[in-house]
This record gives sequence, C-alpha cells and structure tokens, in this order.
Amino acid sequence: MPKLFSDPDDVAEDIIRDVGTNLVVGLPLGLGKANHVVNALYARAVADRSIDLTFLSALTLEKPKPNNLLERRFIEPVIDRLFGGYPDLAYADALHKGALPPNIRVIEFFFLAGKWLHMPYAQQHYISANYTHAVSYLLARGLNVVAQLVAKRVVGGVTRYSLSCNTDTTLDILRARAQGSASFKLIGQVNSELPFMPGSGDLPADEFSSVLDSPATDFPLFAPPAEPIGDAKYAIGLHAAGLVRDGGSLQIGIGQVGDALAQGLVIRHKDNAQFHAIMKRLSPATEPSSALETGSFEKGLYGVSEMLFEAFLGLIESGILKREVDGTVLHGAFFLGPKSFYRALREMTPDQIGRIQMMPVSFTNEIYGEEDKKRRARVDARFVNNAMMATLMGAAISDGLENGQVVSGVGGQYNFVAQAFALKGARSILALEATRQAGAGAQSNIRWAYGHETIPRHLRDVFVTEYGIADVRGQSDADVIAAMLAVADSRFQGELARAAKDAGKLPKSYEIPAAHRENLPERITDALKPAREAGLLPSFPFGSDFTDVEQRLIPALEILQDAQRTPLRLLGLLWRGLRRTPDAADQACLARLGLDRPATFAERVYHALVSAALAGY
Repeated sequence: MPKLFSDPDDVAEDIIRDVGTNLVVGLPLGLGKANHVVNALYARAVADRSIDLTFLSALTLEKPKPNNLLERRFIEPVIDRLFGGYPDLAYADALHKGALPPNIRVIEFFFLAGKWLHMPYAQQHYISANYTHAVSYLLARGLNVVAQLVAKRVVGGVTRYSLSCNTDTTLDILRARAQGSASFKLIGQVNSELPFMPGSGDLPADEFSSVLDSPATDFPLFAPPAEPIGDAKYAIGLHAAGLVRDGGSLQIGIGQVGDALAQGLVIRHKDNAQFHAIMKRLSPATEPSSALETGSFEKGLYGVSEMLFEAFLGLIESGILKREVDGTVLHGAFFLGPKSFYRALREMTPDQIGRIQMMPVSFTNEIYGEEDKKRRARVDARFVNNAMMATLMGAAISDGLENGQVVSGVGGQYNFVAQAFALKGARSILALEATRQAGAGAQSNIRWAYGHETIPRHLRDVFVTEYGIADVRGQSDADVIAAMLAVADSRFQGELARAAKDAGKLPKSYEIPAAHRENLPERITDALKPAREAGLLPSFPFGSDFTDVEQRLIPALEILQDAQRTPLRLLGLLWRGLRRTPDAADQACLARLGLDRPATFAERVYHALVSAALAGY
C-alpha cells in the first residue's frame, strides 16, 4: 500500500529519501499535475542546490494575467470566480521572471498557445515531439518520479485511484514499468473535484508509492471558460460538419472551431432542413450540395480523440455519438474544460460514464497495437484539427513560426494526419481562418510559401476555411493551388495567384472562378445572420461560465482590442461614445467594469469607448 501524507513537504522529503537528489520528474500534460507536490519539490531544490531537479512536462496551465485597466476590471472577478484557490506552479513564475535556479530544469513538449513566445529559456528547452513519442523521450532521460493528480474511491474498504483526466502518457509509462523497462515512483495527489473515470486508468492503490490526501491540499480544478464563437469559426465548423459521414468515427481538436463543428453536427441531426438552408447560404453557388454529407445520424458516430472536452458531451446528449465499440462511444486520453464539464462527468450514472473510457495516447493516436481491431472500429474516420497557416501547395503550419519560435507544439496533429492516410475511408481535415489581424490590417493565413512546416505537403488532404473546402489529397500541384485559392480571402487571391504563376506552378491563363472571388468577411456574416437571429448559432452553444453581462461585454471588448491597432478608429469610437447615452443594459455592463460612475480622466475615456463598442460601432 502507498504511504499516505497530509503535508506536501513530507511527500517531497520522502521522494528525496527514496530516489536520491537526482530527480527527473514527469508531470502530466495540462490538468493532471500534482501542484502541491511539484511546488514542494521545487522549494526543496531552491533551498538545497545539491538537488538536481528536472521537470518534464507539457501544457503548463496558468491563470490569465490582465494587461491594462479594462482587462483587469473584466478578468479579475472571473479569475476569482473560476480560478480562485488554484495553486500557481512555482516553476512557471520563476520562468517568467528569468529566475530559475541553475540546478532546476523545466522541459516541455507542448506549450499553452503563444504563452512562451520570446521567452528564451522556454524556447531553448522545448522538445519537438509527436505526442506518441513523448513517453520514449521521458524514459530516455531517466524518469524516476511521476507526480499526478488523481481521484479517489473507496468501495468495501478498498481504496482505488483514478488517473482521471490524464491517462495519456501515464498508462504507457506504467506499462513500461510492468515490462521492466522503466523504474519510477508514482506519486498521487487526491483532488475531490476530479471525476473518477472508469477503465484502464482505474488503478489499485499499490501502483502508487505515496499519496498526498488532505483537505488542506484540495483545490478547485483549472477550468478555462469556453470562448465565444465568431462568424468565421462558425463557418469553418459548418463546412467541416458536412464532411462527417454517418456511421463513421470522429476526432476533434479543442477550441472554437471544435465547438462550432459540434454545433453544426447537432443542427444537421436535429434540424436537418435548417442545416441545408444554412449551407446553401454559406456555400458558393457553383459548389454542388451533393459533395456534402448532409443527412441526420441514424447509425451515429464513434468518438476517438486524444482530448475530450464539453462539446463531446453535447454530441452524446444529442444522440450523435452513439455507435459503440466494445460498449464505448468515446475513447479519450486527456481532458480539460470548464467547471460545468467536470461537474457533468462527476454526476453521470455508472452506465453513462461507462460509455466514456480514458485510454493511453498510444491507443487514441496510433493504430499500432490491436491494429485489426482499431481498423474495424475507426471506419470513415474524420480527424479535425487546427492550423495557423497553410501554403498554396498544401503544407500546414500549426505549431511554430519561421524564425524558430514555438507557439504551441506538434502534439497529436501528425499522429492523426498519419492515421487518416493509413485507415480506409479516413480523412484529415485541417481548419484555419483565411486571415488574421496584423497591425492595422488583415494578413492572409494562406501563403505562397513559409519557412516552417508542421505537416508537409505530401500529406495534404482537406483544408477548410470560412470560405469553403479544399479537397487536395492526390491532386497535382496546379490543382492544389487552384483549390487553395478558392478558399482564400479575395483580398489576397490576386497576389497569391501571381506568385504561383511566377513560379511556373499555375498556368498563366488561370482565372479564379467568379463564385470564389467574393470571399469576404461580409459575405460570411450575411450568410449566417438568419441562423444567428434564429438562435441556431449561439456564441456559447454548450454553455458558459461567463454571466449574461460578461457575455455581452466580450464582443465589445474585442471591438476595442481590434480598434487599438488603428488610432483613427479608436478616436472615432471615443467621439461616438462621448455623444452617446447608454441604455439600461449598457449601464449594467459599464457597472460590471466599474465605469458606471467614472471619476478619473482614464475612467471617462474608457466609459466612452466601452459605450461605443457596446453599440457595435
């Protein structure tokens, strides 16, 4: 049986006594870090420089940090409500300050998107790795401790612990230990909010060396709220929803596009006529509707995804995820989401939770191991993931910049692209917005060329932007370029086409079809407006931890954020706001920011700016 502790300092002391002063500590990706144990080990190494401490991890979670008065007034109450009591990781704070002691190393293979840009230490110690390769890298570095958050259950006097949110790498590492190819201490920290998930991660107590279990070290789970879905991402999700085949399999990446895709599937299943109407308005006139999968889900889908999030529960509740594989409708490897997501998992009946099984990442992200069984289960699979940019010839940029800076990481994206080519009837769908804001203007996310690639062009398959679908698998370079031009923003199509022609990759006589020369944000907004007004495409389709007032404030704050890139636009907002009298609903929003009775010059300026933004200027 494991040693039981109530004080994390005692856990750290016990680890050092058993393992020694050369500590190589594996921490689960994202939610499953045993924060108190991690901080206790960090404090011991700070105090005693003879201790050599390495943390090997991914996706270090941190509370949002506001940058200005307006952000602070909006986000601080949200932080208190959603993250209050969550213990910060001491090593992350030291990294930001550039104060990590020389005897401590932090090495990650996946970053919170954009969090560690231009941070030399983090960038220099990043390991580029497929998710499925991370375990071998951990073991090669001499892993001797794993510290993980766990759920606890006692039945008939017998205690069991669930790996819950992070079976991903831990189960594979435990398998290596059972086979004699690894030796490490598994340390658990009990958390009362963590759902007890059945399946392979439901472990007997004797798998653990020690467990920290005390009310004093219990804490609220990290619970990032869902983000609102804008028109561009809804359009992407709806296009992707038309590529999912009934009776097939589904993997979705996290984010607004994933939520938009799931909501598109719900509309397609529950209100098929409306789905047809939306797609008719959204798609160019020349695009045949027969190219889309538009029927409801009679057979249903089977979900197999490295990450589980709230939208998957919505698909189960809507009767879409219902095709069972060994009694399971959804296999996952880790999860992260808002408080309502964790609560829904905790409150499920045994039969309901039994249909969701947490597995090692080697199961979800690869077909190796029980390959015949996986091939039979993963029929007509659709692997839907996000990209930052794509080239006209079909390479995808998802994890980093051409100057070498890492934005996030490869994660499982390559794994799923590879599966799409290995499985019969499977497709890899990479989603990206056609443009992004760059200073005062827009910049195309579809490039002629770019100095970094995540997915090479020989693995090009399907790209989806708000303007449509580019099916490029097996196509010639010229045909791929034409398909990518058709889903590019029309403000950039001309220069992109010229670059391809100048390189001799596109015929000089080629012209973009007229139906695709109106790829502008206004067309997307107009196309989705009836469905928006009918309540079919809500900003938060699967619920929100933001209050109604906060939900109304978010688009206004986004307007202000965009306006900051253009001083003239900001001055225009200020002028309109000074001349405008806010109504009662606006006053509630201003009060939420402490601007209903502005007392200082700065508050009066912000009062006017927010007032104008709430009016949609």
